[in-house]
Amino acid sequence: MNDYIFDLISQGRYFDARNKIIEMNTVDIANLFEELDRQHLIFMFRILPKDIAAQVFSYASSDLQRFIIESIVDTEIKSIMDQLFMDDTIDFLEEMPSNVVKRVLENVDDKTRKLINQFLSYPENSAGSIMTIEYADLKQEMTAKEALNHIRKTGIDKETINTCYVLDNDRRLKGVISIRKLILSAEDTLIKDIMDTEMIFIHTLDDQEAIAIQFKKYDLLS
Repeated sequence: MNDYIFDLISQGRYFDARNKIIEMNTVDIANLFEELDRQHLIFMFRILPKDIAAQVFSYASSDLQRFIIESIVDTEIKSIMDQLFMDDTIDFLEEMPSNVVKRVLENVDDKTRKLINQFLSYPENSAGSIMTIEYADLKQEMTAKEALNHIRKTGIDKETINTCYVLDNDRRLKGVISIRKLILSAEDTLIKDIMDTEMIFIHTLDDQEAIAIQFKKYDLLS
């Protein structure tokens, strides 16, 4: 498949190549782009749908990510950053030189810039440096029906919805509940009556090795 796509590109049949590329898994697209000559890479990257381009970017090597950022315009950088999950953004920026980090920070909104700076300040190999902020959060007073409707509305922007986190008005964690339990509960059941309050938790400064032990011990997914 890759050779066929390369042939299409060499013949100038860029949109035929694009149509083949977007049928591929985004991991495979990233691998294909690693092999593509730099002359054609940026053009092909630019004609990908925005959501696919962002996913491909997240799977690309640090060298390729840096080349892309240094080759595209500010509006394109903003488009990529708007599509990336925060932890993918942090993983990418941690590998970049200061001039690339600066250019990215100049092309995100104030809220995102503040979050990025906060994440980058966590020590390497700490929980804070790898955590995500894109999760499904619920209120204790919601019914199961209301909770599922909330997840349907907001879940598209979340990295994980398998486990949902119940927060109070001060955003303190009060409990957790699985999406499976929500689906199987009666619609009028209150979240506070079915959430799990015996939570396993870690601190943002805990070491990643200690976290891995906790995940294995308690068979956690998130």
